[in-house]
Amino acid sequence: MLPLALLLATLSSAWAAPTMCGLVPPSVAAASPSPTAAGGSSVPPSTGSGSGKSTDDIVATAWYTGWNAAQLPVDQVSWDKYTSMTYAFALPQADGTILLQDSDVALLPQFVQAAHSSNTRAMLTIGGWTGSKYFSSLVATSDNRTSFVNAAMQLVSQYDLDGLDFDWEYPGAPGDCNVNTPDDTQNFLLFLQQLRGQAPNITLSAAVSLTPFVDDSGSPSTDVSGFAKVLDYIAIMDYDVFGPGWSTSVGPNAPLNDTCAPAGMQQGSAVSAVKAWTSAGFPANQLVLALAAYGHGFVVNTTSAYDQANITATASFASTEMPAGTMPIAGYPPIGNSSVPEGDSTDAWGVGGTLDECGRMTQPGWGGVWNFAGLVTGGFLDQNGTAVSGLGYRFDTCSQTPYVYIEDRQTMVAYDDPTSFAAKGQFIAEQGLRGFAIWEAAGDYQDLLLDAVSSAIGIEEHQ
Repeated sequence: MLPLALLLATLSSAWAAPTMCGLVPPSVAAASPSPTAAGGSSVPPSTGSGSGKSTDDIVATAWYTGWNAAQLPVDQVSWDKYTSMTYAFALPQADGTILLQDSDVALLPQFVQAAHSSNTRAMLTIGGWTGSKYFSSLVATSDNRTSFVNAAMQLVSQYDLDGLDFDWEYPGAPGDCNVNTPDDTQNFLLFLQQLRGQAPNITLSAAVSLTPFVDDSGSPSTDVSGFAKVLDYIAIMDYDVFGPGWSTSVGPNAPLNDTCAPAGMQQGSAVSAVKAWTSAGFPANQLVLALAAYGHGFVVNTTSAYDQANITATASFASTEMPAGTMPIAGYPPIGNSSVPEGDSTDAWGVGGTLDECGRMTQPGWGGVWNFAGLVTGGFLDQNGTAVSGLGYRFDTCSQTPYVYIEDRQTMVAYDDPTSFAAKGQFIAEQGLRGFAIWEAAGDYQDLLLDAVSSAIGIEEHQ
């Protein structure tokens, strides 16, 4: 393990990120046909974010996970299709340091070098679901915030990073056994303001839920405009809306829209999230939509999956276009039991019997996650991402997401395909959002999802 010393205050103010922006939306490309000497686009200065970078710059990014590096080595990433990529995760510790696992210490420099060689920004995410335990205490006091800022800047300097992403799940909420207080959101803002003051030229972002950070009453904040002044953008995590273990019925993992879903199934979506964040004062052109290159499997018995009464009753929000040889399946069927079914080939059986990060005894079981790539390589989708003959299939026109039913596994999988990503790309363009972020890069298959969303937005690449 590599302990992180505190960085001298003078170091951060002297560091400036290189100009890296190879992709622009058509409107910007038309207005600025000549790239700058550094390869970026000539765009007017920002008036919306605290970094000085233009809020017209498209964000085309993804998270890169070290634990899936075998599935997608750094030299096989399509770097030229991204403006940035973010390595996940670095973990805040109780003493204010930020820890990288040994394997990440070795891999992160390779990741940064590969990104920079392709003129792509290299970022690092701090936190995550299991890495948010100490955020609250680390931003609770002025001294703690200073120590945490210095630790973050040490990472920037040590690994030549172009930006930091914060994934606190979630301020003011227990999350995964997190320390939390009613002052978390305000303290988080104070921390970001101090960090921005020391790092005016790097990209700062945050991964956020479908609703704004809670205020001291525990309700979603009605004014988050202060965060927009110090963050370049936030990435709205529009996924894990339905999943085994927390839902009683099958539903979309990453719905584009839910306002057209049955009343009891309106659990949040991209549409509702953009409305919530903009209503609370966060500008649309600083919102990035985070997309899922994975889905969840649910245990569903055959009777429920092919329930004809359900299929008829939910036909109004199901596409009539069916891949050849597939059979229609029910919408929002009940989950057969509380167990999590086996996921794709990357899903490993957890033997249980050890203590997790919260001190809880782990139980044996599967993760139940199906990467889009895993559905293809497993033979359930063809090379174009279309469901193969013999499967149950449904495309939900409200959420713009498909489902497949694998009868011999008694498993229904809710996932996103290229059609889903194209629909979200069109939504990003129509709403004037900043761009997209994919969780995660290794989940895609031959860039089918990446190309679909980029094409729908109309992204053009500077040569």
